[in-house]
Amino acid sequence: MATDYDSPRKTDEDINEDSLQELQARRVDKGTGTIDIDPDEVNEGLELPGADLSGEELAVRVLPRQADEFTCSRCFLVHHRSQLAEERKGQLVCKECA
Repeated sequence: MATDYDSPRKTDEDINEDSLQELQARRVDKGTGTIDIDPDEVNEGLELPGADLSGEELAVRVLPRQADEFTCSRCFLVHHRSQLAEERKGQLVCKECA
């Protein structure tokens, strides 16, 4: 950023007044610091160890591996064939694991 050396400079007193004015403006605007938290929403992501989840159903549709996909032998993730880095002894390895 360019500095204009011909412009009048602020004194320490002017800087302190500006800061005081900014603080007073923040104090007036107290509503922005409040966070509305729904207690039910916070507990949704928690999973208790040993909890019985047998009645739960998946909301995600799972597709079988397609013809143009492979499973990496190191990370066991399904990738598109364009992510294939190498094949060693019949083991397919993705670019991320290679």
